[in-house]
Amino acid sequence: MSRIAKNPIKISKEVECSFKDGIFSAKGKLGQMEISVNSNFTINIEEDEVKVLPLKEITNDPNWGTTRAIIANTINGVTNGFTKTLELNGTGYRASVTGSKLKLELGYSHDINFEIPTEVKIECPKQNLIKLTSINKEKLGAAAAKIRSYRKPEPFKGKGIKYSDEYIFRKEGKKK
Repeated sequence: MSRIAKNPIKISKEVECSFKDGIFSAKGKLGQMEISVNSNFTINIEEDEVKVLPLKEITNDPNWGTTRAIIANTINGVTNGFTKTLELNGTGYRASVTGSKLKLELGYSHDINFEIPTEVKIECPKQNLIKLTSINKEKLGAAAAKIRSYRKPEPFKGKGIKYSDEYIFRKEGKKK
């Protein structure tokens, strides 16, 4: 029995939600998002809350809580948005935004040009900071993970790209 899925999602007056033909759409101050909902569930929209209800009396379907979480993220995205911050640690590691590309200098013999996804905004307040913002949590996380995969942080010196809230477990080097 899912405890998360039973909880209603609170919405503010600024958000307009609708559910039609298996597609849930939410419109807020930051934009509009549409997601397709699993056919086993229906969305009940009231004045200040949204509930995800199963069509059949299924109490052990694992997609129930997942569907509720995705809808909650959609509503949160159009009202507040999501951000992730990446840090570049290493000598000569730099990032800069030019047009629709993120240029990364990560100690390789060549620069890496990362094509910025359409729903994600990237800015570099400093040369060693990358700030990603979006209303879509899934695309934001995928873009941040792709950028991080170009040079993951290594445990000896801590060089690489890491999330700002991530802790790198440091190892001790060789001993004589």
